[in-house]
Amino acid sequence: MIRYFVVRLAAAVPTLLLIVTASFFLIRAAPGGPFDQEQALPPEILANLQRAYGLDLPIGAQYGRYLTALAHADFGPSFKYKDFTVTDLIAQGFPVTLQLGSLALLLALGLGIPMGVLAALHQRTAVDAVTVVLAVAGAAVPSFVVLPVLGLVFGVMLHWLPVTGWEPDSSRHLVLPVVALCLPPLAYITRMTRGSMLEVLRSPFIRTALAKGLPLRTVILRHAMRPALLPVASYLAPAVASIMTGSLVVETLAGLPGIGRYLVQGALNRDYTLVMGMVIIYSALLIAMGLVVDLLYAWLDPRIRFGR
Repeated sequence: MIRYFVVRLAAAVPTLLLIVTASFFLIRAAPGGPFDQEQALPPEILANLQRAYGLDLPIGAQYGRYLTALAHADFGPSFKYKDFTVTDLIAQGFPVTLQLGSLALLLALGLGIPMGVLAALHQRTAVDAVTVVLAVAGAAVPSFVVLPVLGLVFGVMLHWLPVTGWEPDSSRHLVLPVVALCLPPLAYITRMTRGSMLEVLRSPFIRTALAKGLPLRTVILRHAMRPALLPVASYLAPAVASIMTGSLVVETLAGLPGIGRYLVQGALNRDYTLVMGMVIIYSALLIAMGLVVDLLYAWLDPRIRFGR
């Protein structure tokens, strides 16, 4: 297991390097630049700015300088946020994004797995039908539609929760964004758990356990739960990707100071270093989650052995 972990961790380095390389050249191939404005700058000022940020160098030299700085954990200065480096902006926004995404994922897992198990145990009943309908609705309605509706109901009409804004010591501002962000993965986790649990319950070893007189609760928790959660474990990486993608819009709509809005604004402003920093953070999270999923598989299914 340790050897497998080290090999997978080593394989993540070239993967991240490939993502950095593709992103570096793609963003510079897009039309426009970081210093394009409605009123064009004088040529001498534009030349000074490009020289100050190294944009007057050939693209290959710029790439080499960026990799050298990145090797020293330096994401470079932001082209648009004056007096701020990309590292400063990540340090400000990443805790908010991490808290928002973690709560959304935990809520999706904490509700989706029990709902899926409950629906499987009550197949073809009203409980199963209601669960399936809610799951389909949660997957069909995007977060940028759910959040304004929740804000209208619970913020404007009932005055229970704030609609936008952020206070570091208050969790009330995260309730609506977390609920809106968790609904799509919650729907998929519920449907996956239900389908997988139905398949596991039809397995011979489950019928044998029930024939021996074991209580249903014991059979579910000790024998059926682990194999039923294998599809859910495989969905964790796409779930994290879905939550991170949704956070780009949710953070902007809710006025949260996370890194999602920096990525959106950086792309619009052609802030090369800011976009690169956000892409690296998001990619590293996804790669790390993929490794966690592989290790989780070994824990859920003891038949899996990672050898040579």
